[in-house]
Amino acid sequence: MVKIALVCGDGLPVSGLLTVFRNVVTRFHGRPDPHEPVPADLGYSWRPDKPAFFPDGAGADCYPPWLRVSRARPCAGPDLAGELLDVRRQVARADALGPGERARLHRRVEALAGPYRAYFSEWLHEHDVDWVVAVNMTLSDAVPVTLALHRAAGERWGGGRPGGVLFWDHDLFGSYAVHEGDERVYPPAPNEFTPLPGGHPAHRWAVVSEALRAEASGYPTPLEPVTVPNVLPEAPPEGLEDRHTEFLEQIGAAPGRPLLLVPVRVFRVKGVEISVRLFSRMRQVSREQGRPEPLLLVFGDLGEDPDYTEEVLDEASQEGVLDHVRFLDGVPLQSHRGTDLRWRLDEVDLLRVGAATGGGVLFTPSRPDVESVGLGPALATVAGLPSAVGDFHAFSDIYGDAFLCARLHRDGDLRRTAEEMLGLMRARVDGEPWFAEAMRRNRARMDSHFPVEPWRRLWEELVSGTEGAVTAPEDPAGA
Repeated sequence: MVKIALVCGDGLPVSGLLTVFRNVVTRFHGRPDPHEPVPADLGYSWRPDKPAFFPDGAGADCYPPWLRVSRARPCAGPDLAGELLDVRRQVARADALGPGERARLHRRVEALAGPYRAYFSEWLHEHDVDWVVAVNMTLSDAVPVTLALHRAAGERWGGGRPGGVLFWDHDLFGSYAVHEGDERVYPPAPNEFTPLPGGHPAHRWAVVSEALRAEASGYPTPLEPVTVPNVLPEAPPEGLEDRHTEFLEQIGAAPGRPLLLVPVRVFRVKGVEISVRLFSRMRQVSREQGRPEPLLLVFGDLGEDPDYTEEVLDEASQEGVLDHVRFLDGVPLQSHRGTDLRWRLDEVDLLRVGAATGGGVLFTPSRPDVESVGLGPALATVAGLPSAVGDFHAFSDIYGDAFLCARLHRDGDLRRTAEEMLGLMRARVDGEPWFAEAMRRNRARMDSHFPVEPWRRLWEELVSGTEGAVTAPEDPAGA
């Protein structure tokens, strides 16, 4: 079997990117095998902007047995966090740097890249890796680390050894307009400091949307990426099992209360505070109509962005709903009991619980220009759930005007959206034929925009390049 490894630039133990990776591994690498775990580096040692996990990561309880997560710290020192953050800031403002400043920045990048090159070289050799899946490593969160990965890969595959690095980008420079204060975190386009896929014959490059492929086509690299859409999870079975009912008891969900899912990180651009306000209006309308008031489940980790977390908690408190919001502190890649004996459910199990309780999905980005796909409505569709969705640029390309959901209105009238969302939830529970037909149309569009065939073709190419003409296993979903 082809030996794959994962390098993810998120600096988080759980995220949407890792969940999509899990979906890919499940469908095309065979079911995840705890006896042959995938070696992974999740970026803890180079993302000081994720203070809850820098530099050592999270407890082992966060990971499924099929993932072997590195805790290596190739660089150390009391000034490391500040140096990494300042290098990222200087790369983002490179156009404003003079010749001397550019030269100094190159030296600083090289000083950090050396230890990481040695680390990656040893790591690839230790695990005898055929293909590294490098997720969102083209962004400039830590250009010394990306440069080091390029060099280590060149050493391993430079002599014609089969295999290499698959750069798999869910976000790119121009379309991921994240800001910290008034400063853009990433440059709007690549510059002399940002290593791009295509510098070595062993590089492959995939992006998750046609919009990203179009952006990348203007980058100064000879390698053209292929569009490989995200792989969605399989539809969850109906009904609840013991782990689900126990989970509902532990979060204090009384029978009959619909669960609303917010499948995003607690990160400013994800707009969790908007979901909280919408949830408050939904509770108010439910009270007025004499219906059970919903409970809100936010997937993200409160430790990722402490300042923003405080704003979200303040918003929930001011809206009077704090006691009715459950922060799940990161949804695991596989459901399990934690060391505290409490259940932590994965994405599919949470969708299953949402469906069984007559709930739905809220997806409310606070900026229109940071979601390259926006998977929230797609996840709702997988489970046959209605969704309430805010404005973001990719919505029209991915979902379109005919997609059934409750949209946030531009006049800010959240009560109207709340009424519409509750109406969709009731139509589902009541088995309204028009709702079922609209959801079938939603699902057909999702099947069209998230086909598994591009990933199957890519996987077969990777496998055939390392094992000979070997095809990928049959997709268990038959898609």
